[in-house]
Amino acid sequence: MSTNDSTVRIGLILPDVMGTYGDDGNALILRQRLRWRGYDAEIVRITLDDPVPDSCDIYAVGGGEDAAQVLATKHLSDSRGVQAAVAKGTPVLAICAGMQIFGEWFAIADGSRVPGLGLLDVTTLPQKTRSIGEVASAPLLDGLTEPLLGFENHMGATELGPDAAPLGRVTAGTGNGVAGGEGPADDGGEGVVQGSIIATYMHGPALSRNPQLADLLLSRALGVDTLDPVDVPAQERLRSERLAAGRR
Repeated sequence: MSTNDSTVRIGLILPDVMGTYGDDGNALILRQRLRWRGYDAEIVRITLDDPVPDSCDIYAVGGGEDAAQVLATKHLSDSRGVQAAVAKGTPVLAICAGMQIFGEWFAIADGSRVPGLGLLDVTTLPQKTRSIGEVASAPLLDGLTEPLLGFENHMGATELGPDAAPLGRVTAGTGNGVAGGEGPADDGGEGVVQGSIIATYMHGPALSRNPQLADLLLSRALGVDTLDPVDVPAQERLRSERLAAGRR
């Protein structure tokens, strides 16, 4: 999509089970940043009662606990709209448990492994302790130059395979974690990038703290190289505050 005369459709995936930490806000931020630039935009809520369409221009999925992850994985495996959209190159933002279910498999509290969607070359095992607190990273994805900021809250340690790359290099917090251990990930990575999917452990919601990341996703959805800047002073104050919090 590259013109202002069509409505941009933002697919919010399973907000009824995968929105534990306010991650639904990412869809709101995408919609508002489009409207500030004169685009018509709507959020398409895709619940457990709905088939998953492959026709949205961009998708977002949030976090959830074990039971929610299992429900979400089954629904997305049965109704394969996201897989079809990814095959077409449609941008997707996956947060925390959303990142895990997009992988090859993830382990839940009882130790069993649940097959994921196979869209990311990652696997997830439990950490020894929960990672919780501010997380920051230096971006590794082309088009991003500003530090990435968020709030992590996860027990999972996500290991990247050769087809996946980290979104950033951890400067504060844990990031992708270490299975059975503590502290930063072995490779110091945070998040995952593969194909049209950008995944991260950052809550916040992530796009409220990272407008450059939001605009990168939107430029991909619109099929444009750049977007007109928008001036939101409160956003810069939030970033400064969170940067300071991460250094404590």
